[in-house]
Amino acid sequence: MARNAHGPPFAAVVFDCDSTLSTIEGIEELTAEHPEIAALTGAAMEGRVPLEEVYGRRLELAGPVAADMERIALRYAATTIEGTADLIAALHHLDKCVEIVSGGLLPAVRPFGVQLGVPSARIHAVDLRFDSSGAYVDYDRRSLLARAGGKRELLEERFPAGDVALVGDGATDLEAKDACARFIAFTAVERRPDVVAGADVVVDRADHAAVLPHLVSVDELEVLRAVPGGRFHGLLARMDGGQP
Repeated sequence: MARNAHGPPFAAVVFDCDSTLSTIEGIEELTAEHPEIAALTGAAMEGRVPLEEVYGRRLELAGPVAADMERIALRYAATTIEGTADLIAALHHLDKCVEIVSGGLLPAVRPFGVQLGVPSARIHAVDLRFDSSGAYVDYDRRSLLARAGGKRELLEERFPAGDVALVGDGATDLEAKDACARFIAFTAVERRPDVVAGADVVVDRADHAAVLPHLVSVDELEVLRAVPGGRFHGLLARMDGGQP
């Protein structure tokens, strides 16, 4: 199917999680600066090796326990990019379908996404299985999001018309570009040259207010400006780098 590339408005907006909604890579939080895990993550996100070649290996090295998932969710919350919750609220006010599609760990990504205002059913990541003592058993090996090209497949399934904008930072996001009307590379945390080269739009400011004008139309901005009580005043004021 040919790519349905166009500008806003979009029916749906999808966000990656790690290094996009938060400044961290969740799986790297499982160990204290484990060099091999960081190297494997970097290789996958830069597209140098397929994700499926490193996914299980990273978890074997990390040896997570169930309690780690709550800790990572809290770390996500503590390192949330400025403006994230307001941007998601603004998109919901405009009746957009907002989803999170991540190669991260579902037990950590899901509570973080719900805290940001995204419904649980619209948060997609890789689930883990633990035994009764909380020890790691395995990850969901059937998950599309644990392998290269899987993010694109999932978006094609969920948004067959392609009327969706994707915001992300990695090679797996770039792979999904053809399933989207617009791919926005968010580079304020990690700037990957191949992802930047392939993106429709690049946002390098660590404030999701800067993403807003690339996701909504001029008419939709006016709708947000007219919300009683100035609910989105701060977000709109910072949109072009200003202060509220």
